[in-house]
Amino acid sequence: MSATTTEPAATKPVALGRRRTGSLAWHIGALLILAVILYPVLWVIGASFKPSKDIINSLQLFPSHPVLGNFKGLADGIADISIWTFFQNSLFYAGGAVVGILVSCSLTAYAFAKIRFAGRNLLFSLMIGTLLLPYHVLLIPQYVMFQKLELINTYVPLLLGKYLATEAFFVFLMVQFMRNLPRELDEAARIDGCGHLRIYWSIVLPLCRPALITSAIFTFINAWNDFMGPLIYLNEPGKYTVSLGMMMFRDSDGVAANYGGLIAMSLVALLPVLLFFLAFQRYLIDGMATSGLKG
Repeated sequence: MSATTTEPAATKPVALGRRRTGSLAWHIGALLILAVILYPVLWVIGASFKPSKDIINSLQLFPSHPVLGNFKGLADGIADISIWTFFQNSLFYAGGAVVGILVSCSLTAYAFAKIRFAGRNLLFSLMIGTLLLPYHVLLIPQYVMFQKLELINTYVPLLLGKYLATEAFFVFLMVQFMRNLPRELDEAARIDGCGHLRIYWSIVLPLCRPALITSAIFTFINAWNDFMGPLIYLNEPGKYTVSLGMMMFRDSDGVAANYGGLIAMSLVALLPVLLFFLAFQRYLIDGMATSGLKG
């Protein structure tokens, strides 16, 4: 009887040791993966404090004697253009894109999710099908169209699609969120005499805050980092965004002549995206933690 009672007790330290070993191995593996992921970021931070000649030749991650010349050089601008001009242009582009996506995509999503009309499912399927079209397929006809409209070298080609709900992914995201909202709220609002616009503005939008903030975060990041669109439609350096401004660090042969300034500006360009995400992540988490019904 005593042997049967002591055997399970003897196996407990062994099982506990295995769990600790497995947990330790898991944490070590996670730290190694984190180190691999963070290495490029750490390299950019270290390289921004190195002279240009040491960035490529030196294998040292962080310099032993940091210099601030790369950041001071940014204050002088690039080709007589202040870097703040590039940041203002990017903020205008990214801010306009966020407003356009939130307004147009939320209205379109409300129509698909809450209004019954003929051909709704067909139109929704066609809209989702546009996700399969590569961006480069539409590039030439769009450029020809805007060229004939004399809108090249303006921000209209970059922002017009945002205000016409052409981003099917964000429409789909909002549709799925709106479909999960209780229909009793819509019915109660209709009994009180509310129309679709009032229901959309006063009931649906406040409850769709998580989807709206998620769309805003991704839209801002995509617009801020966009390189292809501004490269095609913007010709004047004074209208360049940050992504195009960094291209001006190249020399006439297309080779980056000022690596230090290029990397320093890349690091500075990360700050608005990081601040935008940090400013809205609290609302995103709070919104997703709520049930959707508020008293």
